[in-house]
Amino acid sequence: MNKSHIDLHMHSIYSDDGEYSPEQLVRMCHEAGVRIMAIADHNWIKANKEAKEQAQALGITYIPAIEIDCTYQGVNLHVLGYGIDDDPSLNQLGESIEKQELACSMKKLELTNALGFDLKKEQLDALSDNGVYTGEMFGEALLKDPRYQDHELLKCYREGGSRSDNPYVNFYWDYYAQGKPCYTEIYFPTLEDTIQLIHHHGGIAVLAHPGNNLKGKYELFDEMVALGLEGVECFSSYHTPETNDYFYQKAKALNILYTCGSDFHGKTKPAIHLGENGCPQPYEIEQLLRTYQLIK
Repeated sequence: MNKSHIDLHMHSIYSDDGEYSPEQLVRMCHEAGVRIMAIADHNWIKANKEAKEQAQALGITYIPAIEIDCTYQGVNLHVLGYGIDDDPSLNQLGESIEKQELACSMKKLELTNALGFDLKKEQLDALSDNGVYTGEMFGEALLKDPRYQDHELLKCYREGGSRSDNPYVNFYWDYYAQGKPCYTEIYFPTLEDTIQLIHHHGGIAVLAHPGNNLKGKYELFDEMVALGLEGVECFSSYHTPETNDYFYQKAKALNILYTCGSDFHGKTKPAIHLGENGCPQPYEIEQLLRTYQLIK
């Protein structure tokens, strides 16, 4: 995977599935050779101020960001907002979704055990600091539970298995994502409202990892751009080279911003590393960031 000096998609402890503090991420980016970065936590902007201060101290260019869960035509999406202000009202998104996630966590436990397990609430509480149980946490708890060492359902997530590269998040995608057996519905804002919100706070709206969220529905992308979406994360650690190139060519044809991001989280995605996002032309993206006034 190509390593880039730009990484505009990573998560801190302010995301339920992030492992590192904003300051730690900045230092890790510095060590990895990343010179332009953004922390895009799920529905929170709490990392931006802390990260920006640390980035300035280390000579790294920091772009304030957020990743917002939203929906369009029945499809759950992630939209990145770059260059947003630090208005704390943006954190109301996180507060609303966290309340819903708390309410759904016990339902997730019930659905997980219906797969043939007997996980206890205490096992999830040991992994969660706020009572929200994510699909990644269920994967971690089950894979660490000695009772299920040889469980057939878990074999593909263990070392050497077909889903072992990022076992916890792969377990999430396989069982807790939209349309999967343990999915619990959360009310997310619409794509239209999300774009409007990002614009209201001075930001630019960019669709995250479309190869992941638009599988089989790439035709929706043009509609989203018509609604005001201004960019696409065409280079992502989730994408194949073919998917990267498809959205790269699409972005150029539509004359919109294209970005790159690893979507680094830490332990939930151990095969993903900072700066590794499949981008073969980071200096081209750097120039675009200047054109869009996201960096000087």
